[in-house]
Amino acid sequence: MNPRIIAVINQKGGVGKTTTSSNLCHALAMMGKKVTLIDLDPQGHLAVSLGVVEAAKSGIDEVLLGHSDIETQVILVRNNLQLIVSGPKLREIEQLTEGGVARGDLLRLSLQNQLNDQDFVFLDCPPSSGILAANALFAADELLIPMCSDFLSLQGLSHLVATVKRFEQVLKKKYKTLLVMSRYVSTRRLSKEVLDTLLKHFPGQVLATVIRETASLAECPGFGKTILEYQPKSPVAKDFAKLANNFIEGKVM
Repeated sequence: MNPRIIAVINQKGGVGKTTTSSNLCHALAMMGKKVTLIDLDPQGHLAVSLGVVEAAKSGIDEVLLGHSDIETQVILVRNNLQLIVSGPKLREIEQLTEGGVARGDLLRLSLQNQLNDQDFVFLDCPPSSGILAANALFAADELLIPMCSDFLSLQGLSHLVATVKRFEQVLKKKYKTLLVMSRYVSTRRLSKEVLDTLLKHFPGQVLATVIRETASLAECPGFGKTILEYQPKSPVAKDFAKLANNFIEGKVM
């Protein structure tokens, strides 16, 4: 059985893509789901967040360059959770000029008949609309869009929606799209306004649990831990556990 392939994507930086990816995937793994997380961001922050020293480790870069099989790059980082790091050559792929449209299909082809024992494959995308994000959109059938509560995020979302529509037309497919509200501050009027705007324009697509803003979420990558390990009894750890349930059940606001 093929895994569900989900691109965690937003062309704006700072909206919590890596934070969402690492913590949501760990929460799913703790529920017994088999999850593989692929870091498509050359910054390589997922490895740090999960306590992997990435220096000089090959990863998805070697796969996309055609030098390696995807399953040989897997690192088991937690029970039921595998990571494929970005690798030091990932920036080179963003700068490739030859190959045309085929450059965008490298990841999808690499995933064919691979990781079939997994329930989910999550692709943590870079904050750009270049070839790496294109590879994610070619490969994925589902999109998870993290949003934070500022109006620049809404502006970035409008650009992403336009990009997604172009891919849907070219690839002749319709993505299953969900949004997750992260860095939410219930006492801040702007947070509520942004959430209301999302609910108005994306009815039935915003996951039912918001991820609250907290300093501990920013701290835990420094210890190579997810929030579920760093402060397992904290409100935000409970947010991610609920979010994982929402994701599996498709529960939206």
